[in-house]
Amino acid sequence: MEFAHIPVLLSETLENLAVRPDGIYVDGTVGGAGHSREIASRLDKNGLLIGLDRDPDAVAAATERLQDFPAKVIQGNYSQMRQILDSLNILAADGILLDLGVSSHQLDEAERGFSYHADAPLDMRMSQEGTSAYDIINTWDEQALRKILYEYGEEKFAGSIAAGIVRARENAPVRTTGELAELVRQAVPQKYRRDKNPCKKTFQAVRIAVNDEFHHLHLGLDAAFACLKPGGRLAVITFHSLEDRIVKQQFAAWCRGCTCPPDFPQCVCGNKPKAKLITRKPVTAGSSELEQNHRSHSAKLRVIEKL
Repeated sequence: MEFAHIPVLLSETLENLAVRPDGIYVDGTVGGAGHSREIASRLDKNGLLIGLDRDPDAVAAATERLQDFPAKVIQGNYSQMRQILDSLNILAADGILLDLGVSSHQLDEAERGFSYHADAPLDMRMSQEGTSAYDIINTWDEQALRKILYEYGEEKFAGSIAAGIVRARENAPVRTTGELAELVRQAVPQKYRRDKNPCKKTFQAVRIAVNDEFHHLHLGLDAAFACLKPGGRLAVITFHSLEDRIVKQQFAAWCRGCTCPPDFPQCVCGNKPKAKLITRKPVTAGSSELEQNHRSHSAKLRVIEKL
C-alpha cells in the first residue's frame, strides 16, 4: 500500500512546536507520518512520539515509516486522546499536533469515495466503518440533507441539491461519487458549472457529516489541551473556514482572562488566562510551498501555549 502524503506547513509547525529532544509529543492525525517523522527524528532515547489515526491504512503506513524512531502508533480518534495516553501511563505531553481534514491518500485513493474527480462507491469513512456517505445520501430526508449542505458546506444551492438527490433516489439509489457529482451539477445554475467545479462544497459537507468531524474537533481540542503540560504547545492546521473558526474561537476562550462586563469597576469573576497565543495570526504557506503542494493553499496553522 502506498500512502502518499506531503505534510503542509512542515517547517512552520516544527518551529512553533519548539520540539525538545527528550519531550513527549502527540500527532493526533498521524496520516502518512509526514509531520510525525520529522518530529520523531528530533527526539533522543528519552523522547517519544505518539501517533493517532482512526484510518487503519494510515496506522499501517505510519507504523512502518516510524519503526526506526522513538514512536508508537495507535488506531483511535484524537478525541480519545486522554484515554489513550492513560493506557500508556503518560500523564501529559510537551506538544500536540492536529492536522485536520482529509488526507492526500484518502483523496487520491478513488475507492475510498472522498473525491469527485473519479467515479467510485460512495463511502468517505475515515475509519472505514460505521455510517457511510451512501447511507446519508440515500436515507436522510430532504431537510436533513439541506441542513448539512448549508451548514457544513456553506452551499447556497443546498435546497435545490437536496431536492435533486431525493428525486433521483426515488428511481434508484445514488451509489457512486460520479452519480452524486452529476446530481450536484444538474442542481446548480449553468453559470456555476462553467466557473468552477460545483461539487466541492457538497462533498465537503457529506464528508464532515459521515465522520462527525466538528463534534470530534470540539472534543479533541478539549482533550488535547487537557493533555498538555504547562508550557506545552498545541498546534492545529485547518483547511477550511468552518473548522478554522472553531479553533480560533476555542483558542481565544483559553487565552481570555476576565469576562466581567466592561463597566464593572473591578473583576469579580476571577477568571485567568489558561493559555497564550504563539501565533497572533494564522500561519500560511509561502510561495515556494504553494507552488509545490496545491493542498497547502487553504492551510492555516494556529498555535497556543498552555500556562
